[in-house]
Amino acid sequence: MPEIFVETIAQFPDGERRIVSHDGCEIGVFHWDGQFYAYENLCLHQGGPACEGVMMHQVEDVLGPDRTWHGQRFGKEMHFVCPWHGYEYDLKTGACIGDRSLKLKSFDVVRRGEDIYVVAG
Repeated sequence: MPEIFVETIAQFPDGERRIVSHDGCEIGVFHWDGQFYAYENLCLHQGGPACEGVMMHQVEDVLGPDRTWHGQRFGKEMHFVCPWHGYEYDLKTGACIGDRSLKLKSFDVVRRGEDIYVVAG
């Protein structure tokens, strides 16, 4: 399976992403908390550029013991949001937040020395 060069580690800081192309397919590669994740840049909803939207921590409702709403906070889970219609995906799994049985196509990411590659296949 071909390996597509993404970036050198020095040019790919934690918290950023890159979009690479191979054989007519775009792949979003994320660097988060020292790990790399790669997904097809194709939203499951209507084919938008899923990997190009905002990255943000999961928004959680804060409920009191009596189930009254006390506001919101950011959780630990990182999401990215398709810019077309707001579909959210879990950065670590590619699962759609609205229906976690739906997942973006994922790709392996390998590090060779100082270079990062995505394995297309």
